Amino acid sequence: MKILITGGAGYIGTELIRKIAKSVEFDKIIVYDNLSGGNRNLFTANMELPKEKIEFVQGDILDSRAFKKALKGIDVVFHLAANVTTPFSDQNPHLFEQVNHWGTAEMCYAIEESEVKRFVHLSSVSVYGTSKKAMDIDSSLSPRTFYGISKMRAEEHVSRLMDKMDTYILRCGNVYGFSESMRFDAVINRFMFESNFFKRITVHGSGEQKRPFIQIDRLSGLLARFVDGNIPKGVFNLVEQNLAIGEVVEALRVVFPEVEMLFVNQHMKMRELSVKPSASIMSMIGQKEENLIQKLGRFKEQFAF
Repeated sequence: MKILITGGAGYIGTELIRKIAKSVEFDKIIVYDNLSGGNRNLFTANMELPKEKIEFVQGDILDSRAFKKALKGIDVVFHLAANVTTPFSDQNPHLFEQVNHWGTAEMCYAIEESEVKRFVHLSSVSVYGTSKKAMDIDSSLSPRTFYGISKMRAEEHVSRLMDKMDTYILRCGNVYGFSESMRFDAVINRFMFESNFFKRITVHGSGEQKRPFIQIDRLSGLLARFVDGNIPKGVFNLVEQNLAIGEVVEALRVVFPEVEMLFVNQHMKMRELSVKPSASIMSMIGQKEENLIQKLGRFKEQFAF
């Protein structure tokens, strides 16, 4: 079995490759990435990967010719590549549209003409927009950011493949947790970095706003199941829990007792979103073994100093 992962050198891609290498029989993994994120830790981290089975192709999903060439002989495609610049997802609308929307469209055209048997597209819960009511998989889509709009449009192209191969649209919550290739613009990761090194975090708004979250270890382990698992094709919400930012802050107070909290515009209501997880999929990774404080405590231990 040959697997291609777009954005494979990124935060989620690095952990997905690790999980596949440990738990799945495969012949080759093609890491297809343009390295625009600037993260190259996948290539230097001591991950005990089967080196002879991993190949890197520096390519862009907007480069149809390069992508079609990389698709030759591929059985499974994971599409993780995207322009993600949290929390500035209202800036650079053209870039979101080009990469997340039209880049995915170009991929779908190429995959239609290929011998790919399974396509796993990582979307985002941002397609739901904002809501105090918990959104489920049948809820109307109403994205409020350029990032969310681009992800919604990408889903429309991916849906076209549903009748042609095993196709999965996975709406992912906010990802957090340690990885060699981690992003520090995601809210919990940023809080952890600031708490450890600056002893201060800045919280915008009242802290009552909720967000859907999923830990990187559990997300990557779940994604690896899609390589050859007996999973009906469809659209799913990958969410572990919905947490108010204030709840995250209280957990941080336990892990970093000395940290100072700076609240900005404390009386301002911020956008919020709660999402119901797809139980049939989330049950595949079992019950949570740790609470948030334990997870953040384990995260803290990964810092070098």
